[in-house]
Amino acid sequence: MPQLLEGMTGLVVGVANKRSIAWAIARKMDAEGARLVLTYQGERTEGDVRKLADTLANCVAVVPLDVQDDAQIASSVSAAADALGGIDVLVHAVAFARPEDLGGRFVDTSREGFHLALDISSFSLAALAREVEPHMVARGGGSIMALSYIAADRAVPGYNVMGVAKSALESIVRYLSWDLGEHGIRVNAISAGPVRTLAARGIPGFGTMADTINARTPLRREITQDEVADTALFLASPLSASVTGETIFVDAGFHAMGL
Repeated sequence: MPQLLEGMTGLVVGVANKRSIAWAIARKMDAEGARLVLTYQGERTEGDVRKLADTLANCVAVVPLDVQDDAQIASSVSAAADALGGIDVLVHAVAFARPEDLGGRFVDTSREGFHLALDISSFSLAALAREVEPHMVARGGGSIMALSYIAADRAVPGYNVMGVAKSALESIVRYLSWDLGEHGIRVNAISAGPVRTLAARGIPGFGTMADTINARTPLRREITQDEVADTALFLASPLSASVTGETIFVDAGFHAMGL
């Protein structure tokens, strides 16, 4: 039986460890036949990402990527395209805010902290899209996806500047979908419910927030990294050929509730 992504290629940005959503997406894409390149940021994560990449059947390279460095974005995307023979899918799973800008009051966010959070968590999607565009055009189109959260639409105390960054990210998704759509490139976001990743646990009060939300979802349960990855597979595949500019919720229905 043909695999869903057989013959396709993907650049997955943001794998940090085995619990990350980006890693779940990479595993699913690999299992469905996509050839992949993974990225890492700095020596701290390089070893872990390389070990994870070694467990995949179709990972052809692991490249460094600091999304605040335009020159490295260009060189890393070029290296990925060369290793893969082109890029069909870009997965953007990068977000960061300084600990002191999470928790407390949003009004106390520093200017520097605001710029840092939006640069890494939001603008990096546009910067990466600009570099992958010609490689996708050469392949007749492609799919770009980013990871978001409901705090893009609602104030979630403690999420603070990251919520603002996610709002910007979703807006960027819509503008990119218009810019790139004429070339057959689709751009979407996945708004995942609370997933107990290591990064999420760094958000003050995350455990309590997740417990509260999960009790109020129509499905009355948590979601998993693999469930988010299943939606990513759909967005990467031809099954979503007419889906672009969307934010798809994978949150057990919480976004539909008035609670």
